[in-house]
Amino acid sequence: MAKESTFTNMVITLFVIALVASLALGGVYQLTKEPIRLAKKAKAEAAIKAVIPDFDSLNTFRVLPENGKDSLVFNQGFKNGELIGTAIGSYSNNGYDPTQIQIMVGFLPDGTIENTAVVQQKETPGLGTKMAEPAFKDQFMGKNPKDFKMEVKNDGGDVDAITAATITSRAFCEAVQRAYNSYIEKEGGTK
Repeated sequence: MAKESTFTNMVITLFVIALVASLALGGVYQLTKEPIRLAKKAKAEAAIKAVIPDFDSLNTFRVLPENGKDSLVFNQGFKNGELIGTAIGSYSNNGYDPTQIQIMVGFLPDGTIENTAVVQQKETPGLGTKMAEPAFKDQFMGKNPKDFKMEVKNDGGDVDAITAATITSRAFCEAVQRAYNSYIEKEGGTK
């Protein structure tokens, strides 16, 4: 026997459907929250290990850069009590895609870049995504931003831009420069 379609019945049905859907979404969120957090943490740890020499202890703290709204994460690596490198989680909001580009930049105590690693990006596949490839990112290795102009050559800098992805190249350079400026501001990464 079918119920009569009244305004009250429709409102109650809609309310029940919305309640069940919200409970299901809340449950899925709770189930996936911790695995997502652990995956992000593992990715950040792998990036730290990729950009600074081997270390036996790590000191982590946050620094708000002069020209940014988000804090940078400083990870100072120590071996036998001596600072051997600082991995800085930096970012740029000026990529081709509106998603923030996040990179890890490793500095040696003298300010030289040991390595870089892309942590997050959603740039154009086959173009902007090349920022993570050695052909682009390796040009920063062994360079000190004090002597190496962190801009693409089209803008008067020393960086070879990715072909057809100049916006992404500029954003990557901006993130590296932001990390370096904060590193120098903190006197080589020490508090």
